[in-house]
Amino acid sequence: MSGTSAALTPPADAVKPVRHPDAPAPGELLGAHYEHCFGCGSGQAHGLHLQARAEEGVRVTAEFTVQEAHQGAPGLAHGGVLATALDETLGSLNWLLRVIAVTGRLETDFVRPVPVGTVLFLDAEITAVHGRKLYSRAVGRIGGPDGPVAVRADALFIEVKVDHFIDNGRPAEIQAAMADPDQVKRVRAFEVNP
Repeated sequence: MSGTSAALTPPADAVKPVRHPDAPAPGELLGAHYEHCFGCGSGQAHGLHLQARAEEGVRVTAEFTVQEAHQGAPGLAHGGVLATALDETLGSLNWLLRVIAVTGRLETDFVRPVPVGTVLFLDAEITAVHGRKLYSRAVGRIGGPDGPVAVRADALFIEVKVDHFIDNGRPAEIQAAMADPDQVKRVRAFEVNP
């Protein structure tokens, strides 16, 4: 990525990320972390419905199809929607480390237009860890997983405690998520949003 800010450059003493032993297996779909998430939730009629899949190491792939509701300019994906797709994919990486983290910084390059009806193929990886900071990058391609690059991003995620969401979210949604009997869904509800 060109012009990446110093905030997205890992310090010299950052360490290589290590996949958690209980992380989803390579090839496994991660599923929505929260039903009402705009990026991955099934409860959002105009959401991205992005589906991420665990890969080897600390890498995920994902894809979504640009719908009419995702337009900015006529017939083209809105840049904010593309940034959301990158952010959602990057946030899915946290599940491979089994940490709760939020987006601290996201820098996006828009390389080429993405027309409505296009499938965007995303590939993301964590590149370094420094304390609570997780450094990562993603690329989105059109025409297939090896197609031309349309968007790319570098990101910094910050590990937080679940209290971050409890203290800042709307009580009704927090209580509903905490009451879910599915322990995995309960944990995943609090994994990516700032």
